[in-house]
Amino acid sequence: MSLTLYFLRHGETTASLTGGYCGTLDLELTPEGVQMAKDFAVVYQSLPWEAVFASPLKRTIATAKPLCEAVGIEMQLREGLKEIAYGKWEGKSPEEVNREFHDDYIRWLNDPGWNAPTGGEKGIDIARRSFAVIEEIEQKYPTGNVLVVSHKATIRIMLCLLLGIDVGRFRDRIGMLVGSVNIVEFGSRGPLLKMLGDRSHLSKHLQHRLGT
Repeated sequence: MSLTLYFLRHGETTASLTGGYCGTLDLELTPEGVQMAKDFAVVYQSLPWEAVFASPLKRTIATAKPLCEAVGIEMQLREGLKEIAYGKWEGKSPEEVNREFHDDYIRWLNDPGWNAPTGGEKGIDIARRSFAVIEEIEQKYPTGNVLVVSHKATIRIMLCLLLGIDVGRFRDRIGMLVGSVNIVEFGSRGPLLKMLGDRSHLSKHLQHRLGT
């Protein structure tokens, strides 16, 4: 038996609805976001879980909580799983950022691996801190299922690292819908992507609302 990581992006927030930049802003889930977390727990609670790791922000804790309660596992919070810090872009729309920080914005769009939002984090910095958590998980839980509840950019960067994709292309190569599950299995030939961006666990009314 090998280690299988389930990367779950947190449920819906007001920022994920509007498309505004939300990294260090500690937003709550919307009612629909809470339902996304419950739906995940209902479908996935039958799996034998070894551990649950989560970013220490409200939206990720609330997303991990229903499964933890259902299976009786205490979530382990890690700073390394937090979302990219957007610095002076926090709470602003892409249009506002382009207008107010145009040069930084263009540099970031071209290579977010080595360019940071104004006053924020480079993709490579997120890669270092998040991959330290993956290494910890590999050491502590060499086999079984482990849930990692994190954020849009951070999960995309972790998947790039595991799949051998340039971190600077994380925004161009991998989509990451709110409430989606991504599964990576660690085998003898390294990490294997088994599922990307799945939301089939969501209830029918949510899938209808989201157009999935």
